[in-house]
Amino acid sequence: MGDSDTDPVAAHSEEETYEVTGWTPRTRLDRAAVGLHGLLRRGGGALLVLVAVALLAGQLGIIGFAMLQEPTLGALTLLSIVPAVVLVGAIWYENETMREPWSVLAATFLLAVVFAAFAAVVNSAAGPVIKGLVPVVGTALYFFVVVAPVEETVKWLATRVYAFNTDSFDAVIDGAVYGAVAGLGFATIENALYITQAAIQQGTIASSAAVEQALGAATTRSFVGPGHVVWSAIAGYYLGLAKFADENAGPIVVKGLLVAALAHATYNTLVNYLPALGIELSGGLFFLFVVAYDGVFAYYLYRKLSKYRDAYDATVDGTETAASD
Repeated sequence: MGDSDTDPVAAHSEEETYEVTGWTPRTRLDRAAVGLHGLLRRGGGALLVLVAVALLAGQLGIIGFAMLQEPTLGALTLLSIVPAVVLVGAIWYENETMREPWSVLAATFLLAVVFAAFAAVVNSAAGPVIKGLVPVVGTALYFFVVVAPVEETVKWLATRVYAFNTDSFDAVIDGAVYGAVAGLGFATIENALYITQAAIQQGTIASSAAVEQALGAATTRSFVGPGHVVWSAIAGYYLGLAKFADENAGPIVVKGLLVAALAHATYNTLVNYLPALGIELSGGLFFLFVVAYDGVFAYYLYRKLSKYRDAYDATVDGTETAASD
């Protein structure tokens, strides 16, 4: 038997194996196929962004109109993401290899804001269908099958579409940094939507009742943001691992998304179902729950980053020692 990786016909001449076991562009159609493939590769990401921007435009219109009526909503949105910003800073600080350029970090943040529109459309369309089909556990199913996988995927895309292909993404740990920033971008636009909707529901946006509702929404959303950061940082770390893995890159990416999605879906399910079991998550209890739950996955991420940092320090020390000998 021959090499299992070699087709038995491949030993023949190139002329005989054209479109049999091999292929090179020869005809006009072949060259057109090559050109179209190159166009799709170069323009696929741009097309994805354009579609997302179109979907996002309506959301931004609502948010912008509300904030013009009541500027306090903008301030509440910024305050609601402060805990998430602090967490992103901590993850960024853990990266000893090289500080990521602000331009790429900003692009990742903006892409997450843009791609969030995809999640909003899918969640809105699938929610009523799934919840209607399965009355009791439909909400949990919706979280595990739709919300968490879709949202973690769009945050992952925010890193994969641009930062992943830049020279600044030159270490495994960079994936966690860019993933965290993507989580921050997603949390920012999501918080803005929730806060704006809370105010709009009061009828008159520029009123004390609307501001009070928005304040309550901002307080709640401030606890949600860190979760988005941690979950997408985990998926980002595995994306970084996949970039520098010799093989199994695909399964590595899938594992990262699975961990992030399962953590996300479980959080949503607990928050929605615990009150039905008599455990009302409000005030201090909600704060303790979020800290405990996010703490588990933050520690999971911390262990990954610490092991990488230790390996990096050992490598640098070894290199310096070898250079001094």
